[in-house]
Amino acid sequence: MSKYTGSAKELLELVGGSDNINVVTHCATRMRFVLNDSEKADVTKIDEMDIVKGTFTQAGQFQVIIGNEVASFYNEFAKIAGVGDTSKDDAKEAAKQNMNILQRLISHLADIFTPLIPALVVGGLILGFRNVIGQIDMVNGRTQTLVEASQFWAGVHSFLWLIGEAIFHFLPVGITWAISRKMGTTQILGIVLGITLVSPQLLNAYAVPGAEDIPVWDFGFALVEMIGYQAQVIPAILAGFVLAYLEIWLRKFIPSVVSMIFVPFFALIPAVLIAHVVLGPIGWTIGSWISNVVYTGLTSAFGWLFAAVFGFVYAPLVITGLHHMTNAIDLQLMSEFGGTNLWPMIALSNIAQGSAVVAMIYLNRKDEKEQQVSVPAAISCYLGVTEPALFGINLKYVFPFFAGMAGSAVAAVISVGSGVMANSIGVGGIPGILSIQVQFMIIFAVAMVVAIVVPFILTVILSKTKMGVNAYKRLGK
Repeated sequence: MSKYTGSAKELLELVGGSDNINVVTHCATRMRFVLNDSEKADVTKIDEMDIVKGTFTQAGQFQVIIGNEVASFYNEFAKIAGVGDTSKDDAKEAAKQNMNILQRLISHLADIFTPLIPALVVGGLILGFRNVIGQIDMVNGRTQTLVEASQFWAGVHSFLWLIGEAIFHFLPVGITWAISRKMGTTQILGIVLGITLVSPQLLNAYAVPGAEDIPVWDFGFALVEMIGYQAQVIPAILAGFVLAYLEIWLRKFIPSVVSMIFVPFFALIPAVLIAHVVLGPIGWTIGSWISNVVYTGLTSAFGWLFAAVFGFVYAPLVITGLHHMTNAIDLQLMSEFGGTNLWPMIALSNIAQGSAVVAMIYLNRKDEKEQQVSVPAAISCYLGVTEPALFGINLKYVFPFFAGMAGSAVAAVISVGSGVMANSIGVGGIPGILSIQVQFMIIFAVAMVVAIVVPFILTVILSKTKMGVNAYKRLGK
């Protein structure tokens, strides 16, 4: 008999029994349920279980925070409940039945960008390291960079760009692959489509604005510009979906005995043609318009107001999943302006919510059960992953959540007001300073200190107000 048997039986009963479970899986710290009837789950009693560190619902899934022992607990729960092992993708698909149209749209964006995050994080760290060795005067009396003073570091700087370029300039390949993976179509075709968007045959996207003579394909009756879409997000998304839907449609009509030959042929060639003739120019225009609006808003006389609002609402966007939309905007800003002023605010929001959790660690320092959730959550937040902190601590008490939002808003105003720009995205929280352009690192460090201090102080103050007292009463503290 496992030590989790009793808790597993209790949780099964409180979620409404096996018949109420459509799908269940787990991640690093949480059980993820898709329930047939969410009203049957007794959330209050589940929260009171000793093994449970918190609960929340997101993207159609009822999630129960167990902690690092979740894998062992899940195995016992699955055996008792009689539910089979299910992949996270299956759980996401099942969860979509509980989503509205907007939630499904956001889920699609998340499915596209989530597989790319490891590469974006690596790319961000690489560009940040190249910042440090290539742009900061730190040797020979602070008159030279490491790259200028050492052939070794010059070689490292040049070599690392090989990876950075592969991640950011050739991002369309990753996007079209991710779409084909998500849609269940032939992934290698998605990769090939992406390569055709960034082929060396084409005029590099970064050279297009100042180009006097753009090469063309001459079809006799029409000329098509040979323009590359390096680092472009929207053209890649549009092209990827056209290829996927063409392949799905063709499979309905072409006999399976010859589908391996004719489906790829009649899907890929039209998709590439449409991408370069129609979708590429349209996507480029849309992307430029979006990035110009955001950049102009942040650099205008009212940029501080935009920053305050964005800094304040970013954490709530994470709760709804809408924050995934900012990835595309950030990447488009990087493509258009050589950096993004949006990402620094996101990193500051991560830090602010983590600091609110640190305040709760201080306030609840005698509560060992809560420390098991709050300490890892704070560390995770400071490294750029906010969900454990938001759902495990801050939203449970509410007042630290608002303290984090307020601190994030103040820090965002400092960042935008000082013109802070990041070279890349992917590195959030405290390590996010590595992605900041060198000339802005000091003022960004000041904004980071604000994002640490303000939420901590506000959380402690609010804990003594009516809001804090009521939160503790509600939770039986």
